[in-house]
Amino acid sequence: MHNITQYDTSKQDLKKKLLELLQEQLNMRLQLASGKLKKTHIMKKIRKEIARIKTVLTDRINNT
Repeated sequence: MHNITQYDTSKQDLKKKLLELLQEQLNMRLQLASGKLKKTHIMKKIRKEIARIKTVLTDRINNT
């Protein structure tokens, strides 16, 4: 899971992964609201992964 923070990943790949995770997070929120989501712990993992990607992107912006 921590492979996202490696600096050999391109900025475009990170943005693509971020969009995928945000879409997945939205789908899980809808499932949670309708009562169909059984594995709620996955939402926490997705939220943390989103934060990791955003941190790497912000770090790259500030260091360039």
